[in-house]
Amino acid sequence: MARKNPFAHVMEDNASEEARPVLDYTIKGASKSILNSIDELATRADKLLEGETLVELDPDTIDASFVKDRLEENNQDFDDLLSAIKERGQDSPILVRPHPKSVGRYMVVFGHRRVRVAKALGRNVRAVVKEMKDHEHVIAQGQENSARANLSFIERAIFAGALSRLRYDNDNHIIMTALSLDRATLSKMLAVTTIPPEILEGVGAAKSIGRDRWYELKILLEKPANLDKAMSYIASDEFKKRPSDERFNGLVAHIKQLKRSGNKTADKSWQLGNKAVGVTTKHSGQVFSLALKSKDSAEFGSYLSENLDRLYESFRETVAKETGD
Repeated sequence: MARKNPFAHVMEDNASEEARPVLDYTIKGASKSILNSIDELATRADKLLEGETLVELDPDTIDASFVKDRLEENNQDFDDLLSAIKERGQDSPILVRPHPKSVGRYMVVFGHRRVRVAKALGRNVRAVVKEMKDHEHVIAQGQENSARANLSFIERAIFAGALSRLRYDNDNHIIMTALSLDRATLSKMLAVTTIPPEILEGVGAAKSIGRDRWYELKILLEKPANLDKAMSYIASDEFKKRPSDERFNGLVAHIKQLKRSGNKTADKSWQLGNKAVGVTTKHSGQVFSLALKSKDSAEFGSYLSENLDRLYESFRETVAKETGD
């Protein structure tokens, strides 16, 4: 039985049958994370505004979405948008809904930056106002951002994690619809969001860092010693002064360097019998090796080999006496 599309309620009740397939979205088991093209996602977002009445709203009456979808704002992108709107006006309206808790106010579904620009320019913002339920809101927000906002992997993952915690359904279908994901990719996203929020916010958007590298960091941080060192490192000036992508790379390199240094072997060397035998030992985890050199090394090595059983029994007896066993 086909699942009823929760996004369909956003449209007018008398929408034509020809219009509905544009909004329908069904997960079909595709292996790639993006199941629809950017053009298709943009079409879905545009359909929300098609044929609707535009109004002008005071940006001070508009609140942000209840689900955050950005870790940080790109100042250059904002400045470019501000310059464009200042020169030729606001070409594309934003989508808002009547605020679910505050009478006379609105909540942004998509178009946060255009609201900020309007505030900066002291202008009203052109908007479409639609009644929406929360799950319809997040689907529209997610699809608009997938189509146009150039969100990084970790920003999309955090958005998915926020939706998962809201528990709109039992199988995460709404999240997959909002972000155009298959189930495998969503699983990786939700796993990555278990990284402590201090680290996620410290690293930031990291635009060039993809799924596999974030998952690698998640695995590294599962070791408590690595997590402790990571938390200390993100508080350092060395970390904070870097751009976001370099913060990620620096953090992973720092953890791996600690891991390598922690695995170094403990080497010792000394000599016996007036330099007749040179001894070198190496201890790495559960491996202990002993090397002998100099003139008596061969004979002494043979003696040790022939007496290993006796030496081991003596060792066990000594350990038993010391431990009281």
